[in-house]
Amino acid sequence: MMTHAAYDCDVLVIGGGIVGLSTAYALTRAAPGTRVTVLEKESGPARHQTGRNSGVIHSGIYYRPGSLKARYALRGSAELADFCAEHAVAHATTGKLIVATDRSELPRLHSLVQRGREHGLPVRELGPAQIAEYEPEVRGLAAIRVNTTGVCDFTAVAHRLAAEVGAAGGIVRYGAEVTAIDRRPWGVAVRTADGPVVRARTLVNCAGLHSDRVARLAGDDPGVRIVPFRGEYYALDRPELVRGLVYPVPDPAFPFLGVHLTRGFDGSVHVGPNAVPALAREGYTWPRVRPAELLSTLSWPGTWSIARRHWRYGAGEVHRSLSRSAFTRAVQRLLPAVTEDDLRPSPAGVRAQAVLRDGTLVDDFLIREAPHTVHVLNAPSPAATACLPIGREVARLALRRAQETGWKPPAVQSGHCV
Repeated sequence: MMTHAAYDCDVLVIGGGIVGLSTAYALTRAAPGTRVTVLEKESGPARHQTGRNSGVIHSGIYYRPGSLKARYALRGSAELADFCAEHAVAHATTGKLIVATDRSELPRLHSLVQRGREHGLPVRELGPAQIAEYEPEVRGLAAIRVNTTGVCDFTAVAHRLAAEVGAAGGIVRYGAEVTAIDRRPWGVAVRTADGPVVRARTLVNCAGLHSDRVARLAGDDPGVRIVPFRGEYYALDRPELVRGLVYPVPDPAFPFLGVHLTRGFDGSVHVGPNAVPALAREGYTWPRVRPAELLSTLSWPGTWSIARRHWRYGAGEVHRSLSRSAFTRAVQRLLPAVTEDDLRPSPAGVRAQAVLRDGTLVDDFLIREAPHTVHVLNAPSPAATACLPIGREVARLALRRAQETGWKPPAVQSGHCV
């Protein structure tokens, strides 16, 4: 059995996105004195999914009652707004319209009304004239208004979480890409590209786009493959056309919410995302190709099942990716006044979508445990909204795993409750 001094930390978190940092933050608060280290391969936090999304604090209306997404988003949206207010992070509660533009969408819109009420959300049904009261340039047959939706600067949230971890005695190491993981009876030893080996009682995998690869490095079969989808955005040169957040009625057969309009905390308006297969896990443009990662995607049986099942939807997304006029026409369903000249390309994001071998797109958050490890294998939207409760849950699991090595949290050692 290793001595306490032989460990470099008690809990080692891989990934400096908002979920990894919120987990480290939760560890320092749940068990003060726990030695926590975060390894992030980039030179700063929030360089991928966290810093490349629409910046929306989701209300939770879309998610199936009882699911982790619903539970954590409903709780997390309020907590995140409070966190932003406490730490002076830019945010605003703007409310959102979900708009039906075709009669075939009306039953799905009504189902969302029912779901919102099940969740206890303030949902108001609107007709065309009432839509115009909120969004004069938006057209639709009917809509619902959800007042609790907002926007925030998720990158600033991640920086604040990292600062809080450091202030509590934790370590956040940047430029520390994990290259090898050795699991032993006493815990784990992790090697980074810059050489140092970190020994920990418990490993938490919050590697996002690379979470399945990190799980395999640890010797675990994740049972899923991360298939990357690029979300392409445009900025609206006439932001006065949109007052708040405007969404289409989502298609329940696909996990993406469709092209929507988002007025950010800084007053800019973004349109998107268009969702297309990415040719690399960090493939933010079409030319960005990593053959080994593309082979990983194409060799997974689930990828081909997705292609067979959703080829029409996917073909439309690719067409809109390659044709700005086609993308503009899609936007005009909600915002008729927009023109192609109003749209200018904006930085894209990549969604880490976990896919089962049979082609099932994992719809909920997916957290799995193994000896000395906790793997967060699926945490797409609304993970940023739900980061604080997700972090607490992952921290709880990590502390339990750490105690299996005979360790006790410092608060327990000193006679206090955790």
